Amino acid sequence: MKSLNPWWPEDTKHLPDFIIGGAMKSGTTSLHQILDKHPDVFMAKGELGFFDMDNILEHPDFNYLDKYKKWQTQNIHKNPSNAWSWYNQKFDGAHQKLKGEDSTTYLASHIAAKRIGVQHKEIKMIFMLRHPTARTISNYYHLLKSGRAIYSLEDTLQFNPQSIIRRSLYKIQLEQYYKFLKPENIKIILFEDFINNPELVVSELCSYLHISEKKFSKEDFKLHFNKTVYPKYQKIQCFYNRLNRNIGKTRYSESLPLKYNIKTNDIGLKEKILKKIHTKINPKKDKFKPDISSNTKQFLDDYFKIELNGLDELTGLKIMNKWFK
Repeated sequence: MKSLNPWWPEDTKHLPDFIIGGAMKSGTTSLHQILDKHPDVFMAKGELGFFDMDNILEHPDFNYLDKYKKWQTQNIHKNPSNAWSWYNQKFDGAHQKLKGEDSTTYLASHIAAKRIGVQHKEIKMIFMLRHPTARTISNYYHLLKSGRAIYSLEDTLQFNPQSIIRRSLYKIQLEQYYKFLKPENIKIILFEDFINNPELVVSELCSYLHISEKKFSKEDFKLHFNKTVYPKYQKIQCFYNRLNRNIGKTRYSESLPLKYNIKTNDIGLKEKILKKIHTKINPKKDKFKPDISSNTKQFLDDYFKIELNGLDELTGLKIMNKWFK
């Protein structure tokens, strides 16, 4: 008999044993890569975003308004078996290994917390938290490069602050996970600790996951971050992004559980020429790193000191003094 809840799979054997649930721009990709090198661990490739795929706030790019003005969405009620089949296939080849996945939107998604918490299997969560101001600024430049930020950093903070601040509100987000999961199934890692001593952090994580740290080699702990690149002219990048807001909306159409009936390469000649010109006059390189106003940093620090008050008591860790000395 099929479950009345579409978020309960018919078979739990394919469910992950652990999930790296965020935060975005906090080193989760590097942690994913390290764990993937352990012989007893199987990591699903890429970010899946399955447990909150219908959350428009976390995945605006997962929803598409086609030329007939009809919304194509990731509503699991349309076809639960297809959605779960897609998710289960991400763990093909795991065999007897510990299964893990990495989805940075889960931390900020209250529905993901509930859906993971009600599974008929205890799934361990791993959350990496970064200084909220640094994470927010990094989030902005990620959106700028990917064509989604259309204002400067300061104007974004004035006119659309949620787009970059929301995923730094760790306390209210973690409260949802402590509500639906046992505390012993939640592991908090600070990005700054991970950068300073990855071997120690991963050693503690091995104890949490009950795997042997001795099966890692010294080479496995060498972090290889891709250098962050920035547009040469930020104002031109913002203007270009405003002109081309629809380009890229189909970027996930072929890699989602519920497929869209659209063409991913349907970009006109005008857009192609504009893109080529923009790439020429406004290249992206790491040497174009911008100077962030100390006033803006202090503005964000002051905000987060208030919003994250109580984070230490919630997690049982001394976090705030590390970030706001």
